[in-house]
Amino acid sequence: MTSLLFHIGRYFAFLAATLRKPQKTRVFFRALSTELELIGIQSLGIVALLAMFMGAVIAIQTAHQISGWIPAYSIGFTVRQTMILEFAPTIIPVILSGKVGSNIASQIGTMRVSEQIDALEVMGVAAASHLALPKIIAGVLIFPFLVVIAMVLGIGSGAWVSDATNLCSMSDYQYGMQIDFDSFDVIYALCKTTVFAGIITSVSAYHGFYTSGGAREVGESSTKAVVYSVVLIMVANLVITQLMLT
Repeated sequence: MTSLLFHIGRYFAFLAATLRKPQKTRVFFRALSTELELIGIQSLGIVALLAMFMGAVIAIQTAHQISGWIPAYSIGFTVRQTMILEFAPTIIPVILSGKVGSNIASQIGTMRVSEQIDALEVMGVAAASHLALPKIIAGVLIFPFLVVIAMVLGIGSGAWVSDATNLCSMSDYQYGMQIDFDSFDVIYALCKTTVFAGIITSVSAYHGFYTSGGAREVGESSTKAVVYSVVLIMVANLVITQLMLT
């Protein structure tokens, strides 16, 4: 319990040191541009692949479950609701925590054990803000775009596989997509995604920043970053869902 309270306190102290005005605006925006590419552009492939296959799988599974019992347009409705409410805003960030989170933790952790962070601090650079702030802001900015892309590709792949395999007609699928649509569902999904992005990037940066030891400890920090990020995402998902949908 004492260790947990220690880490919670140090995490918020780390956030306070991170979320401050950059010392050099030009350097900050250059780092932000780099992080947007690393976190966003380089994650686009895995996001697109997962979304397309999951949209198709959900459509096939739904057709199997409702066969002969429920109208065919339920396939489009189910794919839409699943992709918008849960898969895209929750599962995609969980998967990205393994890619993005471990990368952030290992990068900053390597800088810590190789004394590069100590050198920055000796030169008067606010190391926490310099290293973590561009990553946090980049994640918060780019994750919603990745999730929207996942929604579109997932629903689109569901439509394609439904039509190609005669699960239902395209007109039925489109009707299911449109029926009882509430734009608030998208707002809810993007709010969740933004919070999850902040959790993944800040928790990963925290574990990397306080790494001590050598290469083994860097690997352990990466693992902890992913595990704690996923746990906090699940907790935050429950809290946000309770607040926004009830």
